[in-house]
Amino acid sequence: MPLVRIDLLEGKAPEYGVQVGQIVYQALCDVLNAPKDDLFQVITEHPKAGLQFDRNYLGVHRSNDCIFVQITLNSGRTIEMKQRFYKAVAGGLHESLKLRREDVFINLVEVPKENWSFGNGEAQYAPATP
Repeated sequence: MPLVRIDLLEGKAPEYGVQVGQIVYQALCDVLNAPKDDLFQVITEHPKAGLQFDRNYLGVHRSNDCIFVQITLNSGRTIEMKQRFYKAVAGGLHESLKLRREDVFINLVEVPKENWSFGNGEAQYAPATP
């Protein structure tokens, strides 16, 4: 059910974005209980002018390595789960890719289950209509 969008500045090896996606996917499964094999990601590199962000918003000092992770997912996770998820992603990216935790910007967009169609023009998670 999650749709993950990962945005980063161009210039990294192609495998870098894939690794970011794998770390996010693992955290989704482990912490937010996303179903296994529910992998839908868009990974986009941008020129410097195409990825704008404040370098010091809320006292968090961001570098050119800052990445954006936006995830659309079903609503219903607790605040505690979300907080654990943020830490798992930032920690996993730091450990595996040496990405600074300050450079991990995450946004969750929660939607009702009926807002998904995984193909065939059907709302697979919507209640059946008579």
